[in-house]
Amino acid sequence: MKPSLLVLIHLNDASRASIEAAFDVIYAPDAAARSAAIDAHGETIRAVLTNGTTGLTAAEIDRMPQLELVSALGAGYENLAVDHARSRDIVLVNGAGTNDDCVADHAFALLLAVVRDVPQLDQATREGVWRDTLPMRPNVSGKRLGIVGLGNIGSKVARRGVGFDMEIGYHNRKPREGSPHKYFDNVEALARWSDFLVVATPGGADTRHLIGQTVLGALGPQGFVVNVSRGSVLDTAALAQALTAGTIGGAGLDVYEGEPNPPEALLKLRNVVLTPHVGGRSPEAITASVDNFLSNASRHFAGEAVLTPI
Repeated sequence: MKPSLLVLIHLNDASRASIEAAFDVIYAPDAAARSAAIDAHGETIRAVLTNGTTGLTAAEIDRMPQLELVSALGAGYENLAVDHARSRDIVLVNGAGTNDDCVADHAFALLLAVVRDVPQLDQATREGVWRDTLPMRPNVSGKRLGIVGLGNIGSKVARRGVGFDMEIGYHNRKPREGSPHKYFDNVEALARWSDFLVVATPGGADTRHLIGQTVLGALGPQGFVVNVSRGSVLDTAALAQALTAGTIGGAGLDVYEGEPNPPEALLKLRNVVLTPHVGGRSPEAITASVDNFLSNASRHFAGEAVLTPI
């Protein structure tokens, strides 16, 4: 008999078929279905597939007495009740490393789009406006790139920055051993040094509003910020004020507070580029994430150590 798996996130047909080959799947990708599924099947569920945004609460864990494996499909797990799960000896895994390239690519797409004003130039071209009447935009190459969070994704953002002949600085809780890049022990100092600031740090209580009024002021009117981490890391109200006042030059956001609803305060501003949390989504990244989950699950239910534990 296949183990019972509760899936709390949307899956495409191919991913769902792959997972259904190994599990008895209970598919509940929205709030109403989620509660009903746990009510109906909580006694038999042995594994849960979720993600960092969707999470899994302590109360839900307590309604599944046979639960033994919880997986976040991507790297993030900020809304998982990690400590509570560990108190029950539940194995926790994530998708670390499966979508790093995709997110790093998207970070640079946002950076290029907002610095070079690509959406506005596209619209102007469609309206018949020629270049001579449009403002010139700055280079990306040769500038200073600050990275908040030099983990797997941040490191790949740095590699792309080197390809653009950029000087790289970063902030972590502590210096990354072996990194050739300039370390800053606080975000404000990094922002003051940077032309562009890419945010790739984990979400959660420890980083909530890490990027706020002070950091944005340090970045300055010629500076640009890109967030591909979690919406909670960047203070939306402070960003809207900074963009409106010209305290910073622009912003590119793939994540924002209040998802999935877009931030009303930013929608009418021309110096911000928004995408709907798709930085880690590509056919290649989703396939790798699902394959990683299946490998972890197979190993766990065979009594072996998992590949990407939290």
